[in-house]
Amino acid sequence: MQVRTTRFGVVEIPDDRVLEFPKGLLGFSQHTRYCLLEPGEDACFFWLQCVDEPSLAFVVTDPSLFIPDYSVPIRPEQMFELKLGKLEDAQVFVIVNKIEQVLTGNLQGPLVINTMTRSGEQLVLAEKRWTTRHPLVQLGKAEAGPKAVSA
Repeated sequence: MQVRTTRFGVVEIPDDRVLEFPKGLLGFSQHTRYCLLEPGEDACFFWLQCVDEPSLAFVVTDPSLFIPDYSVPIRPEQMFELKLGKLEDAQVFVIVNKIEQVLTGNLQGPLVINTMTRSGEQLVLAEKRWTTRHPLVQLGKAEAGPKAVSA
């Protein structure tokens, strides 16, 4: 399947790599089909690209890479809705934002994907321990420009 994107042009992905979010994502309920684009083999950040809207894409990551004690409590009815037979079949991602020199993750609104059916849902956690802008990584300061060298 060919997916048009505003960032990467046309990308070829196998049909069986499409992720379905039947309820959409928060604020984007009309868009339900996405794919994960991996920038490199060892990448820890990915693009969650909408299959049907070229300009809609989110940077996502596995939060356990940055916050080892992060976990998503999944209620039995959510397990049923996601058709999850066991928790090991779930993959969790969070949407990443850049605020000044910090990459933050929306730990209060994780994306839970059933890896067997490729169906997912964005959950909203009631626990106030996590925020929508939880710091993940501090970025280095960019240099102001070339520096003059004295001879």
